[in-house]
Amino acid sequence: MEGDDLKPMDADQLREHAHMMVDFIADYYKNIEQFPVLSQVQPGYLRELLPDSAPSRPESLQDVLDDVQTKILPGVTHWQSPDYFAYFPSNSSVAGFLGEMLSAGINMVGFSWITSPAATELEMIVLDWLAKALNLPDEFLSTGEGGGVIQGTASEAVLVVLLAARDKVLRRVGKDAIGKLVAYCSDQTHSSIQKACKIGGIHPENCRVLKTESSTEYALSAESLSEAISQDVASGLIPFFLCATVRKFGK
Repeated sequence: MEGDDLKPMDADQLREHAHMMVDFIADYYKNIEQFPVLSQVQPGYLRELLPDSAPSRPESLQDVLDDVQTKILPGVTHWQSPDYFAYFPSNSSVAGFLGEMLSAGINMVGFSWITSPAATELEMIVLDWLAKALNLPDEFLSTGEGGGVIQGTASEAVLVVLLAARDKVLRRVGKDAIGKLVAYCSDQTHSSIQKACKIGGIHPENCRVLKTESSTEYALSAESLSEAISQDVASGLIPFFLCATVRKFGK
């Protein structure tokens, strides 16, 4: 392989290729309604279209985009389509795409304040804005004892709050009591709560999935929750976590 093949893009090449990428994405957005919302390919289709091993030399961005157009897009279920109504609302905005470009270009690593002060402080400020927009109590603000943290997915967020609740209780009752901790959710709750319990060391049998009824629009009733908690307390168990389900998507 020649040395020139491994040189990174300079600023002028980046500008040229970035324009190509933006044009490709803009055309995708413009024509997205022409695609079938649900991918029409069969499992394993892509292996027949791509080589068995990685290319030995770089390819031009145009060749890559041509491959995306002809080989990748047919295997995409178009979550951005205005005709997409499955699972949950997931559309991102074009402004969000531009923000992703900026974020990727700066490539801050914000695992602590000193690694990128702006990343930590901007996260705190914007999540305080969100808490205020939702009229949450001051306890949810970073200026008090609370403060938000951006997570990558809803499942990740469920795990984080469950671990926080677990540790708060274990500091009070002792770490050896983890086998007595009980979490509660309804039968409409996403499976991420049960996965979080497994990762957090909560015994599977101590994750209570409470039945709901269509007559109450599948809401978790206070009576069934109170009954389950009372039975667990009487059995010497320790209720520590309730996962509320505000809305759900079809199973």
